[in-house]
Amino acid sequence: MTNDLLGRHRAVLPDWLALYYEEPLEITHGEGRHVWDAQGNRYLDFFGGILTTMTAHALPEVTKAVSDQAGRIIHSSTLYLNRPMVELAERIAQLSGIPDARVFFTTSGTEANDTALLLATAYRRSNTILAMRNSYHGRSFSAVGITGNSGWSPTSLSPLQTLYVHGGVRTRGPFAALSDDAYIAACVDDLKDLLGHTRAPAALIAEPVQGVGGFTAPPDGLYAAFREVLHERGILWIADEVQTGWGRTGEHFWGWQAHGRNGPPDIMTFAKGIGNGMSVGGVVARAEIMNCLDSNSISTFGGTQITMAAGLANLNYLLEHDLQGNARRVGGLLIERLRAVAAQVPAVREVRGRGLMIGIEITKPGTDEADPQTAAAVLEAAREGGLLIGKGGGHNTTALRIAPPLSLNVAEAEEGAAILENALRSIP
Repeated sequence: MTNDLLGRHRAVLPDWLALYYEEPLEITHGEGRHVWDAQGNRYLDFFGGILTTMTAHALPEVTKAVSDQAGRIIHSSTLYLNRPMVELAERIAQLSGIPDARVFFTTSGTEANDTALLLATAYRRSNTILAMRNSYHGRSFSAVGITGNSGWSPTSLSPLQTLYVHGGVRTRGPFAALSDDAYIAACVDDLKDLLGHTRAPAALIAEPVQGVGGFTAPPDGLYAAFREVLHERGILWIADEVQTGWGRTGEHFWGWQAHGRNGPPDIMTFAKGIGNGMSVGGVVARAEIMNCLDSNSISTFGGTQITMAAGLANLNYLLEHDLQGNARRVGGLLIERLRAVAAQVPAVREVRGRGLMIGIEITKPGTDEADPQTAAAVLEAAREGGLLIGKGGGHNTTALRIAPPLSLNVAEAEEGAAILENALRSIP
């Protein structure tokens, strides 16, 4: 049956629509931190549908909220008042840390970043964008145009002029050997020099932790230092929180808060986990920025009653159960366990991350060269052991990505680490 479905998939879907594993997997259902495939095999899920199943599979509180709402009305568009949308916007505006915040809901992180770019360029009357090397911001035409990761950028055409800044990858590049303070100073100097060679940009867009790039991050405080330079020139800061938001890093509710010395971002985008699998994204911005558009706009499917019901129920659950604290505690144990394993595996260059957002960089032993074949082999071995993980990476890098639902418990973390240890030790 799986082979039949794979053949049908290949017959009607694009060749570039990637599938994991040599024998692709059909996931049929899930519960908690586990999923099952069409053959009845059970897996511990350490990737959560690319970080979208943030809380748990089949979380009763969310499924009930969705079911109850579906029994009333599923959708009416933004042309009508929508109580669940207003209620979720109120919660997010308060949690965002952005003063006088306005919230606009979309259907995805890509669309959220698209909207942020529209707002920034309209507000600043500039189509120049600063972006980070190794970044990823979505698959739309404008989002691809600012993505600093060639593996996810199929065209150089763009409505934007994009300039790439140093700093998103701490352990690679020309400043890697510097101390954290010296690294930040060097990146700031580079930013200042870059700004001396171009017309004033609209904004800097940055992921506090680069997701697709392999869960890489700068030292805490880099974007706060950047913000001083940007603020002097009126340039906006867009924090892409699509993967880092809602407490996943454990230490903070938002990734930008590790860089919050000079205040919150001007614009923030979110998506993925807030809907716990439902299609929810959005933008938060200061009112003067959000309201700068001088033409009509709506969102047909952004902020539907059913997705807002899911988002509200999911947000309530993660706050009431302190899943941010759980990510800090359980994630801390997991990353230390994986570092102990990695110290004995020559192909592991680095284990990095925070909370339940962990990257394991794989290289050819004794070098800094990417090794996608070995990373793929570990992915397969982990699946054979009953564990699903992700992968990523940017320029000459390969990384395994670990991002379980935030309700992961210690026993499950230990189980997953043991399976991953066996998978890593299976490397020839």
